[in-house]
Amino acid sequence: NWQAHLGRSPSLFVNAATWGLLFTGKLVATHNETHLAHALSRIIGKSGEPLIRKGVDMAMRLMGEQFVTGETIAEALANAERLEAKGFSYSYDMLGEAALTHADAQAYLLAYQQAIHAIGKAANGRGIYEGPGISIKLSALHPRYCRAQYERVMSELYPTLKSLTLLARQYDIAINIDAEEADRLELSLDLLERLCHEPELAGWNGIGFVIQAYQKRCPWVIDYLIDLATRSQHRLMIRLVKGAYWDSEIKRAQVDGLEGYPVYTRKVYTDVSYLACAKKLLSVPNLIYPQFATHNAHTLAAIYQLAGQNYYPGQYEFQCLHGMGEPLYQQVVGKVADGKLNRPCRIYAPVGTHETLLAYLVRRLLENGANTSFVNRIADASLPLEELVADPVAAVDALTTQEGRPGLPHPKIPLPRDLYAPERVNAAGLDLSNEQRLASLSCALLNTAHQRLVALPLLEQPCSEGELRPLPNPADPSDIVGYTRDASEQEVEQALANAQRHTPIWSATPPQ
Repeated sequence: NWQAHLGRSPSLFVNAATWGLLFTGKLVATHNETHLAHALSRIIGKSGEPLIRKGVDMAMRLMGEQFVTGETIAEALANAERLEAKGFSYSYDMLGEAALTHADAQAYLLAYQQAIHAIGKAANGRGIYEGPGISIKLSALHPRYCRAQYERVMSELYPTLKSLTLLARQYDIAINIDAEEADRLELSLDLLERLCHEPELAGWNGIGFVIQAYQKRCPWVIDYLIDLATRSQHRLMIRLVKGAYWDSEIKRAQVDGLEGYPVYTRKVYTDVSYLACAKKLLSVPNLIYPQFATHNAHTLAAIYQLAGQNYYPGQYEFQCLHGMGEPLYQQVVGKVADGKLNRPCRIYAPVGTHETLLAYLVRRLLENGANTSFVNRIADASLPLEELVADPVAAVDALTTQEGRPGLPHPKIPLPRDLYAPERVNAAGLDLSNEQRLASLSCALLNTAHQRLVALPLLEQPCSEGELRPLPNPADPSDIVGYTRDASEQEVEQALANAQRHTPIWSATPPQ
């Protein structure tokens, strides 16, 4: 029943269709959900499930051709030659998600090694700015890439990261550490810090890192990166993106009962943050090589003006996703005499089979299928041009005037604590990737380490300790964390009787 799913929400499916699947021109876009629902129902009614299944397979392959540069690195390099001839450069990424096993991590490592060799040979000495590069995903290189496994990550993953970076330096191609979820940011920064101080990488400026403008801490991350570049004497390549994990960041904060969200809840705040971060990156050209990844024409134009007209090679570059940004950037890359802006653009080029495409594709759909997405809105012919390229700063000012205070969160996205308000308060949790939280938790644990903890049956009347048995830590049997006494059969019977007697009172007690 397609009708049950269409028109009940902001219609991600139709937006996605309007955006990219149909953005190719190979399918027909429609902004009429009713017509789309009828068409889908008619196809299913006439064709049956087997044909639909085949159609889905064909659609995946069609999208693969649109959004993946090639199934192998050799195929991707060959496919890139057409746009490279027009002045574009590339950063290749081997498609895949976080490794779940050691075997997964080894497979990704081999894929990255083979890719660096192939890209390095194709680069033919063009260097980190003019030649192609590679992007790597740290969670693909270690099955336990999380703060809880800090020591393992530093001892097991770091040597892998170092070896890949040295291999990239051997060919003088840039290597970029991709952005991931917010709870992995500080772990990634610690790895970057260590990498930048490697004596074997001294004097080389091909180390890159991706930052996300939708994270509230992004400006301070830039401050840290500028300081790191100063201390390590590297000019770091910093790719600024808006962020592709918004939905999962919101969901995780709600499920974990965090105090707030690590990302902005209003898209326009991210747009303003992006411009502020871009200005900060452009202010230190001796320390940072900015790489501005955007498909938003207003953002592109704003950066073009912020950077000034005295452009020189190696000052900065734009970036876009393969299969999405080329129409926009074909107006940017090229000589001024030909009506272009004479600014470089690097295409982020995913490489992999259709089997590895799905997770990447879903992120693109979520990111660009939303009603607030520029890429989605540009396909809507009914949208006035002035609204499409509206200044986000002016939009925030208008919100401030309307709401009486600047920077208020989205009214329909309550804080995790208020998710179930007014009925009840959401359970609070701890962000165990937050170093300050971990420090306060560690301090509290140390303060109670020598307290004798005893667990006794919970009865209507206090009971005696009696004969206690020790409770060892399962991970360290020599560590006795406390003592307990099990309830006797008589105490269990008494507890059940008490519970039955108090049932009417408890049933009438509100959740709070």
